[in-house]
Amino acid sequence: MAEYEAAPKNEKGAILRRERLYHSHVKEWRAARDAGALEKLVDKRTSPARPKQSAAEVENEKLRRQVERLEKELARNKAALEVMGKASALLEMISGGAD
Repeated sequence: MAEYEAAPKNEKGAILRRERLYHSHVKEWRAARDAGALEKLVDKRTSPARPKQSAAEVENEKLRRQVERLEKELARNKAALEVMGKASALLEMISGGAD
């Protein structure tokens, strides 16, 4: 915030881009600072309130999503096979009755 405010007007945009911030962040932080609440603001991208997951936790979450997707696909395939089986039985019954 101090660097942004001290920068010449034509360099402020470069600071925001470098830090991956928007002007709205600066406005929010200024309002908080002016209200005496700046220390309560945290950068949600790096805040300890959002701890980093271990590699194992990341992998487990990825595998959980994959299992969920595959279970849905399996249920869909089972339902399709059941319909196909019923249709096949019906066609056999129809063709067998015509003889």
